[in-house]
Amino acid sequence: MYTGKSPNPNAAHLSRSLRWVLAVFCFLFCPVLLSSRAAAQDSSSQPNSTGQQNSSGQKQQAPPEAGGPQNDTGPYAIPKLNPDKQQSRPAPPPSPKPTEGMPSYSINVDVPLVSVDALVLTKDGQFIPGLQKQHFRVFEDNVQQPIQSFSLTKAGYTAVLLVEFASTPAFQVSRRQFLYDALRASYAFTDQMQKNDYVSVISYDMKSSILVDFTSDKQAVVGALNTLRIPGFSETNLFDALYDTLDRLERIDGRKEIILISSGLDTFSKMNLDKVLKKIKATPNVTIYSISTGFLWRNYMEARSGGSMAGSIREMDFLQGDNQMNTFAKMTGGRWFNPRFEAELPEDFREIAAAVRNQYTLTYRPTNPKQDGTYRKLKVEVVQPGTDKPLVVKDQKGKELKYQVLSRDGYTAKHEVD
Repeated sequence: MYTGKSPNPNAAHLSRSLRWVLAVFCFLFCPVLLSSRAAAQDSSSQPNSTGQQNSSGQKQQAPPEAGGPQNDTGPYAIPKLNPDKQQSRPAPPPSPKPTEGMPSYSINVDVPLVSVDALVLTKDGQFIPGLQKQHFRVFEDNVQQPIQSFSLTKAGYTAVLLVEFASTPAFQVSRRQFLYDALRASYAFTDQMQKNDYVSVISYDMKSSILVDFTSDKQAVVGALNTLRIPGFSETNLFDALYDTLDRLERIDGRKEIILISSGLDTFSKMNLDKVLKKIKATPNVTIYSISTGFLWRNYMEARSGGSMAGSIREMDFLQGDNQMNTFAKMTGGRWFNPRFEAELPEDFREIAAAVRNQYTLTYRPTNPKQDGTYRKLKVEVVQPGTDKPLVVKDQKGKELKYQVLSRDGYTAKHEVD
């Protein structure tokens, strides 16, 4: 009869629990291990080239690092340039080797700037503001010049009041009418002075005399004019006086004006008209405004002469004087005034004051670099921007206005000394 001990029930229960845990572990983690091993085998068998086709014949997608489009709306692919295939720039030609014993030379041409003052006025003498650089064209000897700078000058002026003061036969017969006209015109000009204006007064008969140097004191100018009462000589040396005044102004920088109040007659000058015109051409930045005197007396004498020979000769002299006064002004871009009545003088000088205080200044470097001392013709035009058509100016009512452009006729180029 078998009498051994019975088995322990707790040990049997523990053995069954271990077997159950092991089975669950194998069920959960064995598939994961198998799939990772298969993926490692596939990656090791994948070809290195991204452009190689698979067994189905389809081209594989490029990785994102290639920079190509990843879908239909992706960024553009910018191909990179291959430095090996780029065309190299041609090398610059070698500089010539200097010859032994031969010094090296260089040519440097310095072309000075030319400044042109232009005045744009209506037919009534009113200044036209608001123009810009593209509205202007400058021609030198019929060749258009590139405008480098443009400005509207609004400042005080430096002017010489050059007054005829002589006891001429016309002065004596007219009972000082010419002197009265000259003084009235001078006083009217003085009334337009402002604090930034500098004026010098010069009178002339046989020779010119400086009554007051440049000053902004209006009372000093009036005091100098008050000394003009009794003339001493009968000669009117206009050409000498104008030549001497231009020579003095040539040594002053900036823009200058000459207000010439005269009958336009010359009786005993050492200089002739041709020399004065050459001096005007050679003097830069000077504008002449001329005012003729004795108009009423001239008309009175013309009516009394009845067409006589003496009356015709006298009238020819005054007409020649008017032509000279007009020529001086036109050559320098100024204006000539021939007032018939005393009441016209204030308006004439208001126009002169507006003109000298408001001017368009154009600066250019000539395309002709020669410094040969020749006289070069100038012409300033006002056109519509971008075209060759003249600029159309209209008033507030829309009516087209006629206008004129005043500037110097020309200038004398510098003469390079050999």
